[in-house]
Amino acid sequence: MSPFIVVDTNVLFAALVSTRSRLRETLFADVPSRFCCPRFLFVELFKHKDRLLAATELSEDELLDALNALLARIRFADESAIAIGTWLEAHRLCREIDQKDTPFVALTLHLDGRLWTEDEELKRDLRAKGFNSFFEP
Repeated sequence: MSPFIVVDTNVLFAALVSTRSRLRETLFADVPSRFCCPRFLFVELFKHKDRLLAATELSEDELLDALNALLARIRFADESAIAIGTWLEAHRLCREIDQKDTPFVALTLHLDGRLWTEDEELKRDLRAKGFNSFFEP
């Protein structure tokens, strides 16, 4: 079976902003049950809703429809199922980069999956710490 792919918030943002992006095409072309996110994604989406509305130039209803279509392709994981040791390792990896990435890295470690992020700085810094589990579409 293919590994789980943990989708970072920035991938969904980019997929929403550009309806013809390769990110969006990958999300809709691949097996939907492979894509996972921590529930923390909802916090990030809500926090940046106004920025998304401005960037997409969609009405709020259109944005919500597009978001619903994308989120239907993703399985959401319960962060409480992730072992504390895994959380600590994810925190160690992310604390000097961006602590908001910790839930995504923790879920990737927990599932022995691949992290799909478009954040090149995050990838570079995680690789420097020995984390190399990335999905490259």
